[in-house]
Amino acid sequence: MRHFDRSEAMLARTENVIPLGSQTFSKSRTQFPVGVSPLYLDRGKGSHVWDVDGNEYVDFISSLCSVTLGYGDADVDGAVRDQLDRGVILSLPASLEAEVAELICDMVPCAEKVRFGKNGSDATSGAIRIARAFTGRDHVAVCGYHGWQDWYIGTTARNRGVPQATRDLSHPFMYNDLASLERVFAEWPGQIAAVILEPMNVEYPAPGFLEGVRQLATRHGAILVFDETITGFRYANGGAQQLFGVTPDLATFGKGLANGYPVSAVAGRADVMQMMEEVFFSFTFGGELLSLAAAKATLEKLKREPVVARIGALGEGLKSSVRSIIDETQMAHVFDIKGHPSWSFLTIADQPGTTSFTIKTWLMQEWHQRGILSYGTHNLNLSHSEADIAALLDTYRALFPQLRDLLAAGTLIEALRCPPLEPLFKVR
Repeated sequence: MRHFDRSEAMLARTENVIPLGSQTFSKSRTQFPVGVSPLYLDRGKGSHVWDVDGNEYVDFISSLCSVTLGYGDADVDGAVRDQLDRGVILSLPASLEAEVAELICDMVPCAEKVRFGKNGSDATSGAIRIARAFTGRDHVAVCGYHGWQDWYIGTTARNRGVPQATRDLSHPFMYNDLASLERVFAEWPGQIAAVILEPMNVEYPAPGFLEGVRQLATRHGAILVFDETITGFRYANGGAQQLFGVTPDLATFGKGLANGYPVSAVAGRADVMQMMEEVFFSFTFGGELLSLAAAKATLEKLKREPVVARIGALGEGLKSSVRSIIDETQMAHVFDIKGHPSWSFLTIADQPGTTSFTIKTWLMQEWHQRGILSYGTHNLNLSHSEADIAALLDTYRALFPQLRDLLAAGTLIEALRCPPLEPLFKVR
């Protein structure tokens, strides 16, 4: 049996100096059950990672979808090493900024001008600020997850520290439910500056949904923002807007832009983006050159090689096989497989006497013992192999019948070697 003694010791040490022991909620003990999980990783290469206890895993998290090509991609890391010799950051802009912006404008349908940040929250917040400046309005309609800043996180259960006045300006609507967006416009007539949504996450857009959102935003004079932090450079080279043929006014990018290096982007219509000359969106490290070198190498590789097509084909096979295993093991009342092939979700339904989070905890406990790092999503990258997929599918074939028997006997909680996870907050 695998043990995680060093991980747990590191958690105890780290929590003395870092709240929660992590910089990211979704990498913390809130999402990985303590006692049965690796809590700290030491290194990664390709599609595999190694924890501080020396255990090896096939990684289906891909650093929250930020790694598109695989850990340690030679082209990306080589570009970073070359740039390191010329400087990490300089006292004036470098030509590399324009080169990456030009690549984004060439690849993304809505992109006419681009500005860079360091993470997705920078980009989404920048988009909202310039939408407010452009329209002269304050209110925002939101759908999906858009980062940690007050204007968005105030709409969730993690809203402590967000002023009520700020919370009152943002209004959630439901994905694939145009009527819910229409109600927001009706409640705040002439006051909605922006409609921001993830163009896809768990569910595919229903026929006409994205087109309807586009039409509603235009009719009501609001700026349409696609948060493509995950879908960008993953669903298609031009993002979900290219895949689904709906062009927003602005789009935000992050995770897939530089194969894990910290850079994000706001891109969109030139007249809206020109507000960046007046709106304060400025970072000392906005022009940091190692990440921009990584972005340039990543985007050039996406243009040069069939990266998206290969990841998609691998994911289609994975989804099909998971669906077959669910049917073969008679577990369709518990599991479903949803999402885009490159970012799919094993969804779990509550069962009589147990919650989906208890089931998820048991699955993670067993996955980690079998060398699979996952929390129920399949975040594929170019380095994943057929053997990696086969290893994951083998765990499903083994675990689904075991879970079926535990649920039938009512003994799932006794099979846990740790307390069950609790939800952080639900946004998808």
